[in-house]
Amino acid sequence: MFMSDERNSGTGIADRLSYVRGRIRAACERSGRRPEDVTLIAVSKTKPMSDILEAWKAGATHFGENYVQELMQKEEAFENTGAAEPIRWHMIGHLQKNKVKYLIGHTALIHSVDSIPLAEQIEKEAAKRDQAVRILLEVNAAREESKWGFDPSAVFQAAREISAFPHVRVLGLMTSAPYTEEPETNRIYFRGLHECAQRLASEKLLSVSEPDFRVPVLSMGMTGDYEVAVEEGATMVRVGTGIFGERHLQTV
Repeated sequence: MFMSDERNSGTGIADRLSYVRGRIRAACERSGRRPEDVTLIAVSKTKPMSDILEAWKAGATHFGENYVQELMQKEEAFENTGAAEPIRWHMIGHLQKNKVKYLIGHTALIHSVDSIPLAEQIEKEAAKRDQAVRILLEVNAAREESKWGFDPSAVFQAAREISAFPHVRVLGLMTSAPYTEEPETNRIYFRGLHECAQRLASEKLLSVSEPDFRVPVLSMGMTGDYEVAVEEGATMVRVGTGIFGERHLQTV
């Protein structure tokens, strides 16, 4: 079971959310982009529903989770509140094939498709329900051994194969750049991913009939480097600590 007892003194979730939005707007201004073209995903893994509801009341509508069971629990808990405005849940963590069946129909977008066999499993489960599932291909942009994702050199062949699946919609790319105290060092990875996504789109390897998201989708940038990611074309940034504060976990 997940729980966090973290509460930052002095600055609440709504204030931090407002601050992040302001930094996104500033990054858009610097790069000649429109703020409405960047979706902020509040990464709520390990956080309790009280924190999620606080962010939701402050205007957050997209939330990212790393674990299937936690996402499902939170989706049910939110529905039980009777809230009129929905939350759009994003699966952003590493996804095991045996967990795919639980996600069909419950996520706005799966960001972390890192292999063709995983995409095949999504196609299999989606076909059973005759539903289309929207995904991003996860790219290990810096080729870090500790991270999942397609090697940049393998993305185009993977997209060719996966885009042929009738129940899978490839909308773009996702990456987790290296952890760094100097965000500028990740600019090269964000720029490369943007160029890759543009090429995929030009080669018609991405879905073009998507009503809810602007294609190509580029999910890149987290708390430490999201401003640089926006400057380099991110259409989604995944911010957890910057909104909810540091994680201090306890089990119950």
